[in-house]
Amino acid sequence: MKKNNYSYIGIAFIILLFGILFIPKIIDRITNNDIVRDESRSDFATEKNGKESDLAFIEVNAVPKKVPSFSFTDQNGKMITNKDYEGKVYVVEFFFTTCPTICPRMTKNLVQIQNTFSEFENFGVASFTINPAHDSVEVLKDYADQYGIVNPNWHLMTGNRDTIYELSNQGFNLYSAEDETAAGGFEHSGNFALIDKNGFIRSRKDEFGNPIIYYRGIASETEKVDDDGAPQEITALKEDIKKLLNE
Repeated sequence: MKKNNYSYIGIAFIILLFGILFIPKIIDRITNNDIVRDESRSDFATEKNGKESDLAFIEVNAVPKKVPSFSFTDQNGKMITNKDYEGKVYVVEFFFTTCPTICPRMTKNLVQIQNTFSEFENFGVASFTINPAHDSVEVLKDYADQYGIVNPNWHLMTGNRDTIYELSNQGFNLYSAEDETAAGGFEHSGNFALIDKNGFIRSRKDEFGNPIIYYRGIASETEKVDDDGAPQEITALKEDIKKLLNE
């Protein structure tokens, strides 16, 4: 009996010693946020492999809408297709280099987004000119240099006029049209489309649970609202780009 009593005393002493030495350290780490969920093996695996975000898929007839096939020439004279964007998260816009109104503001916002995600090799932008008769490869290159477009996955593309307008109006439902009465001779949407790594058009949902579909691209984060008083959505776009990059 005495031997057993000594064993129990020894075990109790070891437990007491563990508590004295280690429990204060564990409490201190928790207090200072040193223990984070990444230290959980199961959570780390989830973070590493990624998971589908809460962003909606844009559906047409209950089918998620993908980017249509396209093939155009970019500012470097290179042929770019939708396949060049596979595995990348990217933003789509329609613009023209002589636009005197919304295009410069949209481009500056995209440059800010470009700089925010400069460390991500799988982030890009697809800019399609709606004035291909003027916006040649050389003109697009000058425009890129003027605004500081340096992301190798940001392609400013030109090509057949009718194909571009079909891509804009039917492919993305981002309105574009020639209009002699409009400033610069063209009208187009001031919205951006967000595309995931698999080529699906994605967006966040509004307060009613419906996808917003596109992101307003004219007002900057500094301006806060656009000319019609609608709040800027550049902040939301950057948050959602990050979500898709983590998928």
